[in-house]
Parts: sequence; structure tokens; C-alpha cells
Amino acid sequence: MKVDPSYFSSNQSTVPEFILSSISSIYEVRLLLFITFTVVYIITVFGNGVIVLVIQLNARLQTPMYFFLTHLSFLDICYSSVTVPKLLDILLADNRRMPFVGCILQMYLFHVLASSEMFLLTAMAYDRYVAICDPLRYAVLMRRAVSLPLGACAWLGGFVHSTFHTAFILRLSFCGPNQMDNIFCDATPLIKLSCSDATLDEIMLTVTPGILGPSCFMVVLLSYGYIIRNILKMKTREGRSKTFSTCASHLIVVSIFYGTGIIVYLQPMSVYSSANRFITVFYAVITPMLNPIIYTLRNKDVKGAVQKMLLQQNIAQKSNIVTVS
Repeated sequence: MKVDPSYFSSNQSTVPEFILSSISSIYEVRLLLFITFTVVYIITVFGNGVIVLVIQLNARLQTPMYFFLTHLSFLDICYSSVTVPKLLDILLADNRRMPFVGCILQMYLFHVLASSEMFLLTAMAYDRYVAICDPLRYAVLMRRAVSLPLGACAWLGGFVHSTFHTAFILRLSFCGPNQMDNIFCDATPLIKLSCSDATLDEIMLTVTPGILGPSCFMVVLLSYGYIIRNILKMKTREGRSKTFSTCASHLIVVSIFYGTGIIVYLQPMSVYSSANRFITVFYAVITPMLNPIIYTLRNKDVKGAVQKMLLQQNIAQKSNIVTVS
């Protein structure tokens, strides 16, 4: 999103930058956290990148479920890349300054990706519902002409939702103070720093997530309610176990995503506190790393494809060594 600098002057915004919070004032603690989060970020990018690569290269994984998983993995790479690099800069160099435009852009992208993931997880729940509860019509109901628009709508919904919130926040004036009670730029701590009337923004920030979040969550719960009912009707224990294992990974991811999201965004702004920054670290940094681990460890198809790719690479390397010698 390109922001015209003249807009800020017309908005009488006199704060050129914000000062983000630090997790700790002790250098040794920050250094330890820097190493930890660097490892987490590498695992996040590498793990999600491997999932995207494996699914794209394996013909057996060209199904709607893995189409959505590809989008989820790519989204998580972008998601962590919006917040983690600046967090590492804060931890290592204690550089907590964030330019006004950079702050708005970070908030905008973060909400695009978080909202897109919410819609994408809902689409994945519907996909599992159709696959298990109506398998005979799965090929028709989740054909490419359906799954592609669902994926596109998840991204579009994220952009629309974030643009809506960002437009409201850009109406505000920020005259000081500029000390933000968070480790990255987010809507709630930004609104709390505004020196203009932010009543409407507070209402919109509460109402919109309060409608979209629970609505998507209810669709997920409803889908899995039907799925569990269908699983319990299966006659064989092996069939129940196999079917539930295909959904368990998605259930774990959904629980983590909505559990932390509800704590951060569905509480009244008046009770927002510095404790939220620690929940935010888990929400923005740890969660994207967990997704590839959960899906890889619990999904036999993905594990098999990864092992096959590694085996082929190992054989190719040995062949090259033999050829050279």
C-alpha cells in the first residue's frame, strides 16, 4: 500500500516515529532471545518453504487440501517476515525506532496476513467437511473452479479487512507520546497513542474482529462437529483413526491460532496491558513455526513426500560424486 506523505501533514500528525517496546532491558537476556528467535525464524522459513516446494513437485499432492496448505505455508513465511526482522533488530541493537510510515505499513501487512489466515483456515475446514461427510461429491464440490476462488477470497478478504482498519487509523492524529506498548506496530497500541477522538476506531476495532473472528470460528466448529459425528458412525476402529488423523493437524493449528487471537484481539481495549506483548510474541513469532512442524509430523503424505525428495537428492549427490571421480 503506497502512502502519500502529504496525507500525514494534512492529518496534523507531528510524530515522525514510534518507539517500540523492548522485551528486556538486560543485554544478556536480549542476546539469548535474539538467538532463540533467529532459530525460530529460520525454522519457520525453511519448514514452510519445504512444504510449499514438496507439494508443488509432488503430483500426488495436487489436491484442494494441499492447495490450501501451500497457501498457508507461504502466508506463514510472509507473516513472520513482517514482524521478526524488526524484533531481532530490537533484541540485538536495541533499535526500537519505527518511522511513522513504516509502522503503518507493518500494521497493514500484519493484519492482511492474519485475516487471510483466518479465512484460509475456514476454507480448509470446509474442504475437510466435504471430503469426509460427502466424499462421493468431493471431486465436484471442491473442483479447481471452486478451490481456486476460495483461496483467492481468503487473500482478498484479508486485504479488504486490513485496508478498512488502516483507513480508520489514518484518520487519527498522533501528537505524542510515541512510546508504543508493543513489540511491533499493531492497531490497538496505535489507537491508544492517538491524541484525537478515537471512539469510532475503538468501536470498529472491537466490532469487526468480534463479528468476523467468531463467525469464521463457528464455521470451523460446525464443520468439525459434522466431521466428528461422521467419524463416530464409522464401523471400524481403523477407519475412525485414519479419518481423524487427517483432521487432527488442522484442528491443532486452528486451536492455536484462534486461542491466541481471541486473547489478543477480542478483549476490551481498556484492559489491554503490557502482558499482551508476550502473548503477541507467541501469536506472531511462534505460531508460524508450529504449522509446518504439526503438518509434517502428523501428515503421512507430506512426510512421505519429504522423505522421497530427500532420498532422491541423496541419490543425485552420490551420482555426481561417482561421475566426478
